[in-house]
Amino acid sequence: MPIINRIAEFQAEMTEWRRDLHAHPELSMQEFRTSALVQEKLRAFGVDEIITGMAETGVVGVIRGRPGSDRAVGLRADMDALPLHEETGVPHASQTPGVMHACGHDGHTAMLLGAAKYLAETRNFDGTVYLIFQPAEEFEAGGDKMVQDGLFSRCPMEMVFGLHNWPGSPEGRFLWRSGPIMAAVAFFDITITGRGSHGAFPHQGIDPVVVSAQIINALQTIVSRTIEPIEGGVVSVGSITGGDAYNILPERVTMKGTARWFNQRVGDQIEAGMHRIVHGIAESLGAKADLNFFRHAPATVNDPEATTRAVRAAIAIGGEAQVREMPAPTMGGEDFAYMLNAKQGAYIMLGSGTGKDTPQLHHPKYDFNDEILSVGASYWATLAEQFLARDGGG
Repeated sequence: MPIINRIAEFQAEMTEWRRDLHAHPELSMQEFRTSALVQEKLRAFGVDEIITGMAETGVVGVIRGRPGSDRAVGLRADMDALPLHEETGVPHASQTPGVMHACGHDGHTAMLLGAAKYLAETRNFDGTVYLIFQPAEEFEAGGDKMVQDGLFSRCPMEMVFGLHNWPGSPEGRFLWRSGPIMAAVAFFDITITGRGSHGAFPHQGIDPVVVSAQIINALQTIVSRTIEPIEGGVVSVGSITGGDAYNILPERVTMKGTARWFNQRVGDQIEAGMHRIVHGIAESLGAKADLNFFRHAPATVNDPEATTRAVRAAIAIGGEAQVREMPAPTMGGEDFAYMLNAKQGAYIMLGSGTGKDTPQLHHPKYDFNDEILSVGASYWATLAEQFLARDGGG
């Protein structure tokens, strides 16, 4: 695999950055230490400008190549961690209880910093490279916040690109797809209020646990019985909380979950179906229901021309055998979708290893594979140099 030699020389540095970020994770919109570290590194690399304040903790590093060209490209990494207790046992494990980098954003940030160091040294391109370090991908829609704060007006780039590590795919393999690649994302909160009673005398109360059980089962009929089978959709309850005693029926039960889709019409159907089921079942059993359904990000849809550029850069690093088209999009979500809604661009995956015991994203035993740092940084650098080629080929 022809990783850029100069980038391979600071593999150890990138690993150190990544593990430092992993040990000090920060939740969405709280990435103050991470933002400061990114700014410190960019200053040390000698980038031309550092833009701060977009989406509060967002950072954009600006590197200008040979003067005289107004062409520009954007490369984006995310910085936030998840509200999850780490169980990896590695020496660089999270030092913040209940918060960990379980999605690889520490690696994404380190890879883009590696590309920044190389590009600031070499400047083998015309125009400008914008290095976008985005907060709040997991929650709070930091991608949308950066767009709303003027990312593309302050940084007038032609296209913007994103990359995500992908456990379960061979180490160093690039995965791409033109058109939809990741699903739209919504989250929901459901509160069922009944009337508490002794567990031995359920007739004296209204049991919100039973109501919630019926709602959870019925929610699965939205996709299986109201959405056209060829469309994609998911409704998943990820948390249910209520009561804390063996023999007391609680007053209230709360549930949290997520919904996913590709077609906007399907998202509308899911939301309407949830309101119908949640309120209908609760009312029929004498309980009260509250549903808060909030949309986090639209579907991530790759532009065909931008995808072609991303694939060309991936082939330059991995060779054709290590660059594969995804047979279908994934139900995972990504708020990079907001950037793609506002600007032509593409998003691809980078395999981080296989194996039946390989922890997947958002798992408490997940840890980013440092061996792909040089691969990802080389991809970013190659994409920028190809896009802003000095011969004008782009």
